[in-house]
Amino acid sequence: MDLAALASCLTATSCLVTQTTSGFIIGMLLFLVAAGVSLIFGVLKVVNFAHGSFYMLGAYFAYTAYVLTGNYFVAVVAGGVGVGIFGYLFERVLVSRVYGSAVLMQLLVCYGVILILDDVVKIVWGAEFKSFGMPDMFQQLPILFAGGVVPVFYLFLIIVTLIIAGLLGLLITKTRYGKIVRAAAVNPSMVSALGINTGLVYGSVFVLGGLLAGLAGGLAAPVRSLTAGMGLSVVVESFIVTVIGGMGSVAGALAGSLLIGLVRSFGSIGFPLFTEGLMFLLMAVVLVVKPSGLFGREA
Repeated sequence: MDLAALASCLTATSCLVTQTTSGFIIGMLLFLVAAGVSLIFGVLKVVNFAHGSFYMLGAYFAYTAYVLTGNYFVAVVAGGVGVGIFGYLFERVLVSRVYGSAVLMQLLVCYGVILILDDVVKIVWGAEFKSFGMPDMFQQLPILFAGGVVPVFYLFLIIVTLIIAGLLGLLITKTRYGKIVRAAAVNPSMVSALGINTGLVYGSVFVLGGLLAGLAGGLAAPVRSLTAGMGLSVVVESFIVTVIGGMGSVAGALAGSLLIGLVRSFGSIGFPLFTEGLMFLLMAVVLVVKPSGLFGREA
């Protein structure tokens, strides 16, 4: 524990800007994964523990597309679309068979998929670490703000993720599709009675969740090492975010992700040996104060 270093950082503008930016990057990328987890649970009541593997696949799909095209934006889109398609197949072939089952059955199915995908990654891309590399367009001098250093790529990630978050919010709250999804989360039988194909709705939610996780993997690839199993830590943090923000709440996923990002960023200075524990401590405090999460609805 180094409270002196933390206090020094909090009173120094340069450190404050740098660490806040780092925290936002962690939080924004985590939000894309956690939002998918929250949506899938909120609508389908399925604990998709394999969602971290979606993130991993997105990174590898983006890596392959980048090697083939040399275009980072094409690579990110390929990662998102590829995982979106995989998410639909995953829901139709496996998850649709365990709807209404015990949570343990859902977790066993998802855990089996995690093990399979980790081995598939090793077979297809190899067991060694892969490095995406920073795209040429972002290899520029960082932006100096209030004495702090903000890499251009970090600024790009923050802006893009905020745009995605805004579009996702509009999709869920302002469109007919969003109304159907929210209705299916509350009363799927009534939605089906109205002539709406709930199976298609459920599949589309997995597509959306997979798309978000794939985009996160593609966006993070230049600043993350790619390896089999890289999604495990992400999915654990995503569930922490979902609990903190509230199950099924996209706004809660964003708030929870930013909180976790800032806790990790500043916690690495003041509590370098307890950074992971801080996340669980924050979750415990939220559960004690508000068991449904910050934006969750009371049962």
